[in-house]
Amino acid sequence: MPHVTFLHESGDTETYEAPLGDSVMDCALDNGVSGLVGQCGGGCTCATCHVYVSRGWRRWLTPPDADEQELLTYVPERREESRLACRIALTHDLDGLVVRIPD
Repeated sequence: MPHVTFLHESGDTETYEAPLGDSVMDCALDNGVSGLVGQCGGGCTCATCHVYVSRGWRRWLTPPDADEQELLTYVPERREESRLACRIALTHDLDGLVVRIPD
């Protein structure tokens, strides 16, 4: 199973494993990661699962679709590395993924 590390603004980290195909949001919610809400349950309608993905990992992700791109326009802390965790499906290539949770 792929492992995901959640990096908090404080510098604290949490690492969990999740089944292939689960989203990064699912992994966070299943393990009680603070700072990642996922209010819409993965429906890509709220942007409360916003995370930052480093450049090294972004090449392994599928590009954001139109719905995700639109929702990201409403994120005040949006950056080039911004993604919605509900749209990142875990694969073997993403084992070890590190995402930073905005403050």
